[in-house]
Amino acid sequence: MASTSASSAPSHAPIVDGMLRESDRKRWLACLFIPQAVREHVIALHAFSHEITRVRDVISEPQLGEIRLQWWREAIEGSREGEALLNPVAAVLLNAMRICNLPQAPLLNLIEARRFDLYNDAMPDLATLEGYCGETHSALFALTARILETANGAEQADARILADACGHAGVAQAVTGLLYALPHHAARGQCFLPGDVLARHGALPQAAAAGLVSEPLLGAINEMRAHAQMHFDKALAAIRQLPALHVSVFIALAAVPLELKALLRYAQDPFTPAAAPSQWRLQWAMWRFARQYAGK
Repeated sequence: MASTSASSAPSHAPIVDGMLRESDRKRWLACLFIPQAVREHVIALHAFSHEITRVRDVISEPQLGEIRLQWWREAIEGSREGEALLNPVAAVLLNAMRICNLPQAPLLNLIEARRFDLYNDAMPDLATLEGYCGETHSALFALTARILETANGAEQADARILADACGHAGVAQAVTGLLYALPHHAARGQCFLPGDVLARHGALPQAAAAGLVSEPLLGAINEMRAHAQMHFDKALAAIRQLPALHVSVFIALAAVPLELKALLRYAQDPFTPAAAPSQWRLQWAMWRFARQYAGK
């Protein structure tokens, strides 16, 4: 792990906080439920994820995206320490890694998984999609839990139950997000709907990538909505068994029911962008989620 100076990151922390607030308000709001002692480290983690997620949107060709992702790999591995400390997100991430003893592997795996985003390859099957969700979303829940457990007096969760909660939460959140992003992906000729699900309904990935609506495609999308709901329900079952403090790790999951409900309004027109839940609805849902599961 790179050894970053303790003094380099604090000055960047407010900058990164503002960046996440502007670029990903939902996750920033969820971070407000994290204990203040470790909140900036969780914000650093999500700001890093956002930087990796948006690479496809800021490059003109895949090779440029590969270069950006390689820079992040090297920053995490420690071979670009000087440059990394000048990058606000990299600086606070390296600081969080040092203070919270975060492993490199899941961060590097997240970067590797996002290489898929750079190209227009079809998602072959549901198992591959779930693996992608695990490395890009479930890992963030698991790392957030690890950061939380570095706080003084934080109760350790049962490892198996925590892994179940993170795994199911990540798939529920990621699949819902991918359904929301269908119009965006189709606009660039990309399809994340798994090939075996499409085939089961008689739909073609090429048609989905082109934004062509058909009854077979609507059937496949409906199955994926149900799949997200199933993982959401399993995540809740696991969260109920965790220590109350760990519920703060999963606050962002409160948005999933709101988003799945919003997607239903576009069930017959999935390539029209669905409106995101308003901020007050998100805040209300997060507050109720925290009260219901942390107060169990």
